[in-house]
Amino acid sequence: MLEKRKLGRTDIDVTSICLGTMTWGQQNTEAEGHAQLDCAIDKGINFIDTAELYSIPPKAETQGSTETILGKWLAARKNRDKLVIASKVVGRSGFGWFRPDGKETRLNETNMRYAIEQSLKRLQTDYIDLYQLHWPDRPYELFGADNNTFKNLPDPDDGIPIEETLGVLGKFVAEGKIRHVGLSNETAWGTMRFVQAHKETNAPRIVSIQNAYNLINRSFEIGLGEISMRENVGLLAYSPLAQGYLTGKYQKGARPAGARTTLFNRGQRYEKPGVEEAIDAYLNLAREFGLDPAQMALAFVTSRKFVTSNIIGATTMAQLQSDLDSVNVTITPELEQRIDAIHQLHQNPAP
Repeated sequence: MLEKRKLGRTDIDVTSICLGTMTWGQQNTEAEGHAQLDCAIDKGINFIDTAELYSIPPKAETQGSTETILGKWLAARKNRDKLVIASKVVGRSGFGWFRPDGKETRLNETNMRYAIEQSLKRLQTDYIDLYQLHWPDRPYELFGADNNTFKNLPDPDDGIPIEETLGVLGKFVAEGKIRHVGLSNETAWGTMRFVQAHKETNAPRIVSIQNAYNLINRSFEIGLGEISMRENVGLLAYSPLAQGYLTGKYQKGARPAGARTTLFNRGQRYEKPGVEEAIDAYLNLAREFGLDPAQMALAFVTSRKFVTSNIIGATTMAQLQSDLDSVNVTITPELEQRIDAIHQLHQNPAP
């Protein structure tokens, strides 16, 4: 069943399923985005996640389109006070279209103040409940690059100091523009640095971390899982279906019409050696237990103790309904044992 869980150490209760929005503005129209919102809210969802980056894939023509679609729906439904809205500011990026001067984006006050003001305008709201750093400012390979390994300190390591970035977020809290702050695509070291920076200053405490987590990428459990539980920085798990690969629809090179990888060829993170064999094992396990493989994969993520909310995304209403119904799937001790046995043989092939 759909649960509500505390967002970090705040007084905010969010649903264990969060509606992701990144397809709105490219794969999905405004009307389709609004229909998804109506459906999710009708099912009891109170948590919506977006970003200034969206829609995906990122490009100048559609940057901010998802927040605009969500903002129009909020204005029409007049239900802002009943929902928890999360958005994100981009980290360090060479994409010139995010800022008026066309320069590299950085997590400093000039960039972040422009970003928050634009997000608030697009969302047609006075405040954002959870404002997240989409990725770090410091140089670091992310999003599946080179298996997310860390081999050398970057040279030069000219990232904006974490204390400075957190201080800017503190100003936004004081100004009433945001309520709480979170991280995204962050490491164990980075997460603890933000926790420590809070303890040493008057800056706000991070309440969440949004990282990829799914059956073929459980790397969060190594280091970050303990931090999440001990420091009460809950995981907002994105890509719980590994961009749809865990449904089996891309197995053996299949490219169904209209699917994201078919349209955009952006699935390389889930096409590494060993991934297809691992997915086959999970597909077979779902069949053995009489479960829909997507619902099994989603239920596994939602059931983790360090997960605050599982961010689902869909391009069709049928997909959305099925994803929402994953709350009715129970990961029994027997199923958990079988999942862990597969994981032992196919550990994290797609970090």
